[in-house]
Amino acid sequence: MTGRCRFDLPRVEDTRALGRLLGGMLHAGDLVVLTGSLGAGKTTLTQGIAEGMGVRGPVTSPTFVIARIHPSTVGGPALVHVDAYRLGGGLELDDLDLDTSVDDSVTVVEWGHGLAEDLSEDRLEVVLDVDPATEARTATVCGVGGRWSQPTTDGARAAAGTTREPSGASRAAGPFEELGGQPC
Repeated sequence: MTGRCRFDLPRVEDTRALGRLLGGMLHAGDLVVLTGSLGAGKTTLTQGIAEGMGVRGPVTSPTFVIARIHPSTVGGPALVHVDAYRLGGGLELDDLDLDTSVDDSVTVVEWGHGLAEDLSEDRLEVVLDVDPATEARTATVCGVGGRWSQPTTDGARAAAGTTREPSGASRAAGPFEELGGQPC
């Protein structure tokens, strides 16, 4: 593990905005593993990632089709959006042949904890939690592997259309410093 930050996301739009910032950081070969309960915001975060990457949508939960590919509209990598909720284990994930496209695409796997980590040594692990009373969310983002040991550049903010620090955010160490996460 090389970088870990926590983000407070009081509104659904904040979850999408974090996704846009992450999408601006991602490039071909990146793997994002999303974990969280039903309604925690995994698909909403993925919608933001798609916006930040500039891929064709709409991005919806692929629960029943298991995986969807969203081609880039800006010359970047495609987004492979996978929902592992209905998969019985790693062998069923392997049957999707994601390893054949992981180097050329950004792969986001919802419900991927314990299943998708073998797709890449370098990955982002995002754990989303939701307060059922307020619907406020938190996201803990962990960069795993050498890819995530370096600080980010302003590309994430530029892709998301913002250059400002999120309000009330603390500066974080590592690759998520510019995103305004709080160190864990």
